[in-house]
Amino acid sequence: MSAAPRAAAGAYAASFGAIALAAYKPDEPMFARQLQSIQAQTHTQFVCLISVDGNPEPVRAMVRRACGQDDRFRVLGYENRLGFHHNFERALKEVPAEARWVALSDQDDYWYSEKLSTLLPQLDETALVTGQARVVSPEISATDRDPTKGNLTDRRSVGAADLIANNQVTGSLCVFRREVLNLALPFPSMPTPAQYHDHWIGICALAVGGVKVQNLVLQDYIQHGGNVVGESRQRLLSSIRNTFRFVRRYEGNASPRSICRIIYKTGLGWRQLMAQTLRDRLALRGIPPLDGLEHALAVYSRPHCAALIRLLIRGMRGGNVPPMRVLEILMGAALRRWGS
Repeated sequence: MSAAPRAAAGAYAASFGAIALAAYKPDEPMFARQLQSIQAQTHTQFVCLISVDGNPEPVRAMVRRACGQDDRFRVLGYENRLGFHHNFERALKEVPAEARWVALSDQDDYWYSEKLSTLLPQLDETALVTGQARVVSPEISATDRDPTKGNLTDRRSVGAADLIANNQVTGSLCVFRREVLNLALPFPSMPTPAQYHDHWIGICALAVGGVKVQNLVLQDYIQHGGNVVGESRQRLLSSIRNTFRFVRRYEGNASPRSICRIIYKTGLGWRQLMAQTLRDRLALRGIPPLDGLEHALAVYSRPHCAALIRLLIRGMRGGNVPPMRVLEILMGAALRRWGS
């Protein structure tokens, strides 16, 4: 089955696009189920680029067993491991020039057949659109399509400052226009657990047309012991534990200076890097940012304590930025001198 681009200018509903899937040692039954759910999409005009983070041959064999001779599914082989952030970047760099939209996929979720056909028409009005998902175990996903079984994600449309503070764009739930990708590549990079490809893509989408949330459940977001990123509510004690776990992983030791660095990077540093990178790219391309985005980028690029606190308090009062996230960012700002 081939995927030839065919779409009238300005219409996304029937257009050709690309799905970027990042894979790392996938569980074959869950991986096959996800691939087959993509294969069963009612919108058929796409190529699925599967970027393997190390040792591509076993994954290539899994794709053949799951998808047969469907040539829309292409495995990109890389021996070196980069982690999920840059593995998605590698896949996105291979998106063909004729693709007018891009979707991201995890290796172990399950898309409902109407996901793409529901979201793509919305790209006529916005640069990125995301749906919601049912958060369930693999067992429930495989046996029960009742949308009331399991928790639902709570993605919401927010302003620029709140999106920088607290990401609302889950990559595997969204589709976006090609011009977002043109702005987002190459990805900024910082060794921190706060570095998320979808957070960066969401901020870029605000600059070139906006982000829209559809309150429609369009897939299962599978939670299991092997998730790299999960759907959870952060608590103070778990945040402290994670700090000590991540400081050794990302800084190599747990010295006081290293702890300060990881708190800075996780709380403020990644957001500061995103803001400054986007600000520079918009200026280089002559793209004027919207008023709200321009102010948010300015505050996060060169943080001034009072201005940052005002943005965070406003976001917390509006219910868009959780208190734990506010504390995390302010702690990062307080340790900026020792952490950067």
